[in-house]
Amino acid sequence: MAQTEAEHEAPLTAVHHLEYAYRRSVGPVLGRFLAALAERRIEGIRTARGRVLVPPAEYDPDTGDANPDDFVTVGPSGTVTSWTWVSKPRAKQPLQHPFAYALVKLDGADTPLLHAVDAIDESRMRTGMRVRPRWRSEPKGEIGDITCFEPEA
Repeated sequence: MAQTEAEHEAPLTAVHHLEYAYRRSVGPVLGRFLAALAERRIEGIRTARGRVLVPPAEYDPDTGDANPDDFVTVGPSGTVTSWTWVSKPRAKQPLQHPFAYALVKLDGADTPLLHAVDAIDESRMRTGMRVRPRWRSEPKGEIGDITCFEPEA
């Protein structure tokens, strides 16, 4: 027997929040990188072929071989190799005023690090500019210990 429209119940609904509420285990290589950040130092790792990777990786991206435990202090200053301007930052972005996301090749590194650059105005950003880190006042051992990079001059 067919039900009439009046006999149908309202659909069931439930509020659901999608989130990943966990902390990642970082292991010995990234763990050392983050511990160095808490001491206001930036470390990379030297591969068997002599390239310095920042952030450090457990495995050489060129060969897939495990990297030796050859940690190297780099920077802290570096050069912007590429960038994009964020004119309207979102709530969880590192700065709440316009800034750039940039690839920064730190002195002594062969690979760039992606981070925010607080150049105040887009007209001040350029590829090749020198930047230095602005450190968080109370480090926590996470990438946010570098609040952002800022122009050196």
